Amino acid sequence: MNLSTLKPAKGSTRPNKRLGRGVGSGKGGHSSTRGNKGQKSRTGNHRMPAWFEGGQMPLQRRVPKFGFKNPNRIAYSVFNVGQLHAMVESGRINASDPITVDSLVESGLIRKNARVKILGDGDLGIALNLQVHAFSRSAQEKINAAGGSIQKVPAHS
Repeated sequence: MNLSTLKPAKGSTRPNKRLGRGVGSGKGGHSSTRGNKGQKSRTGNHRMPAWFEGGQMPLQRRVPKFGFKNPNRIAYSVFNVGQLHAMVESGRINASDPITVDSLVESGLIRKNARVKILGDGDLGIALNLQVHAFSRSAQEKINAAGGSIQKVPAHS
């Protein structure tokens, strides 16, 4: 046996239907088994997008729209000072090193290229050196009261 003698298994293939070869062929002489008239009987009907509704008003135009999405919204990954305190105690963050955006990414707490904001919920009993994008006023007060320092980092573009 060699590659030139290979054939499909017996009965696994059959010849293609020869459509549109006259009325006497028995295989749709004038309509080629597509039925009579209509959009699906025409050439090119397979190019309809999945959401096309045959000329009926499409769903995305029938459903009412409301609300507002601000295109200039700045999304932050948010941490409370209480969460930072808990993370230092559990060992996820080293309190002796400055806590930067990169160190939070390396520890798996935020995604890369995320902006970070520190909020003031919870208690902080550890002096932390924070270098992130934004702070709330209450967070600044609690960090400074604990003997820590804050530094705002400019946001990436």
